[in-house]
Amino acid sequence: MIEFIIPGDPVPQGRPRAGRAGRRIVMYDPKESREYKRYVSLIARQHAPKTLLEGPLSVRMKIYRQIPKSTTKKDRALIFEGKKRPITKPDTDNYTKSVLDALNGIIYKDDSQVTDLYASKYYSDDPRVEIKVQEIDIFGKVAE
Repeated sequence: MIEFIIPGDPVPQGRPRAGRAGRRIVMYDPKESREYKRYVSLIARQHAPKTLLEGPLSVRMKIYRQIPKSTTKKDRALIFEGKKRPITKPDTDNYTKSVLDALNGIIYKDDSQVTDLYASKYYSDDPRVEIKVQEIDIFGKVAE
């Protein structure tokens, strides 16, 4: 199992942008998404296995967003009790896309290997993304 934390505000995958390169139209990531992926890659390299994982994988992600400054004391109490969670945009899947893309070629060969994905979104005064990557055995069970 590979486990690590990406400190700081999580950044969702932005919509691809189009630009011209001569006569061709090229698609590219928005600057913020590109920089976040680079940051995640740097942290992931510190936890990379000697050889890239190649089989089916289970990935668990806990995404902790910064508590908004406008949050009332009542709502803040609900957050700390675990009764109030972010149901606003950005979507959970957009956060997972940026992280999974950043781990390509560092933890595993390609994010298409991820067959089980569990992602949860929370509020916290300590924004971060907690990641667990585990191989799945031939019986479909998470390898220990």
